[in-house]
Amino acid sequence: MSEAETKIKVEINEHLREPSLFKIIYVNDNETSMEFVVESLIEIFDYAPTTAENLTVKVHEEGSAIVAVMPFEMAEQKGIEVTVSARSAGYPLQVKLEPEA
Repeated sequence: MSEAETKIKVEINEHLREPSLFKIIYVNDNETSMEFVVESLIEIFDYAPTTAENLTVKVHEEGSAIVAVMPFEMAEQKGIEVTVSARSAGYPLQVKLEPEA
């Protein structure tokens, strides 16, 4: 009796793609305080106070603003952190994620 030989052919795909990036967008509302928005940008996104204040003014004046762009998993986690923090403080702040064009 002879044993059948099995050969395994492995092809390595070396074409890696960068992860898709997503925009994190804060949406203005009439209840969330500007102080909370500034604080969330500093604590969760590690912005300098001046940058956080400028972004907050943009959200307030334009109705929404992109506050960060990052891979989906990171963007989703940051969005959840902001939402949980806002709800814990009693604010209805909305955070949207959109694919970067």
